This record gives sequence, C-alpha cells and structure tokens, in this order.
Amino acid sequence: MTEPSDQAPFAGRVVVITGGARGQGRSHAAELARLGADVAVCDLCHDVASVGYPLATEDDLAETARLVADQGRRCVSSVVDVRDLDAMVAFVDEVRTELGSVDILVANAGVSALGSICTMDASEWSETIDINLTGVFNAMRAAAPHMRRQRWGRMIGISSMMGRSANPGIPAYVASKWGVIGLCKSVALELAGFGVTVNAIAPGNISTPMIHNDALYALMRPDLDHPTREDVAPAMAGLHAQPVPWIEPEEITAAVVFLASEGARHITGSVIDVDAGASARFTA
Repeated sequence: MTEPSDQAPFAGRVVVITGGARGQGRSHAAELARLGADVAVCDLCHDVASVGYPLATEDDLAETARLVADQGRRCVSSVVDVRDLDAMVAFVDEVRTELGSVDILVANAGVSALGSICTMDASEWSETIDINLTGVFNAMRAAAPHMRRQRWGRMIGISSMMGRSANPGIPAYVASKWGVIGLCKSVALELAGFGVTVNAIAPGNISTPMIHNDALYALMRPDLDHPTREDVAPAMAGLHAQPVPWIEPEEITAAVVFLASEGARHITGSVIDVDAGASARFTA
C-alpha cells in the first residue's frame, strides 16, 4: 500500500461511492482522489418514474471518472442499481479485485420524491425507500465483509436534516433518511470491534438538482405558477438557522473527509449535522 503523506493522506486507500455521477457524490470522488485515494463510483444512470427531476446519466458518471483520473488516481465506474443487493456485492467485489481493497464507503445514492400521504401509491413509496434506505443497507452489506476481514474501514451514510426532523409532502424521503441514521448506529455497534467506524452525515439544503427543480420549487412556493430559484430562496433559507438557502456539496465533502480520516478513528455511531444551524432546533 502506498504510504500516506500530508499532501495525500488517503494514499493507498480505496473509496467506494454510490450515487457518484454528479452532485455530492462527484464532489466526494474528486476530493478524495485529490487527497490520494483510488476511487470506485456507481450510479443508476436513468430516471425513476416517481422522482420529479432528471437523474444522472452515463455521461455524468464518465465525467466523474475523468475527474478522478485527472488527479492521477485509478477509478472503477459502473452503472449499478443500489436496490439490487447482488449487483452491489458484485460491484464491490470487483473493486476489491481491481483496486486491491475496500477501505471507505460513502453510501450517498438518494432521491427525493414528493407526494401527499393521502395520494402516494405503493410504487412511489417503495422507490424512495428502496433507493435511500435499502440502497444504503445493500452498500454496507457489500462492503462490510471486506472491511471486517482487513480490520479497518470507514462507512459513511448520507442522511439529511430531514432524517432528524420533518416536513410535509415528503413522507417517504423523511422516513428513509431517519432510517439511514438508525442503520448506521446498528452497524457501528456490530463492527466496532473490527476497526470499522460507521457514521451518518445529515446535510441541509444542498445545491444540487435534488433541490433545484420545478417540482420542489412548486412545493416550496404553491402561491406562484412558475416559481424561480430566486422565488424559493427565502423559503429555503427558512429551513436553516443561518440565513442561507443552500449549501455547496463541497461542505459535505469536508465532513466526509474528516470522518474517513485517522483523526475520526474513535468517532462511530454518530451523526454530523452540516445544515446551516437547522440542528439547533432538534433535540440532541
């Protein structure tokens, strides 16, 4: 294994990122590669019927792989549906074969679907739960045997401030993100004796297509026929305590880097809130 240095603290490490084609996943991939890690990214790369905005494409996934390669790091990329456990196990096993280990997992893949509890149908519920929660389980299930065997690992599940609070109109999303936190805590206890840490990050409004789309804008400003980014900014800022409507993906990446580092080796089963102060309103 390549020895880490101050400039490349993750040299010799291999990170697996689900939902890595764009947004937060791409940010994590590019930064961890810059810091010396080899990177494996996967994504669904097609739209989901219940999700009211376009999802990432194969071209997006290829661009993330290019950004990793530009840092001089090895990259494995593949179209994988995180809802498919066998596919996730096969992908992570391939990463172990191609890159030599599976050291860091960022279970980042997620979607947001809108719908009232009075009208949401079974498929709309299931698609969100299966991607956002079962997908995290599948990624952890695929990575855990490798990490336990090597007695070192970092697992990071991406939850949400909606995994610690709630809003109307997104019941499946809220339920899935609460579930991610419980899953991380359970797995943290199981793997604590094997040198593996498991934590969750709960982001606020992150400036990606998940929030910048017409469907969410309409939910935030039902009083307007065609609300714009500027129209929804005050309402978005109201979800935070600091007066900012959204946060850049790189701020979540900074938390990922910390939790994956040696400095966080005794942090496990925790939730790191990166939400412009929204967590000040939650119970501890």
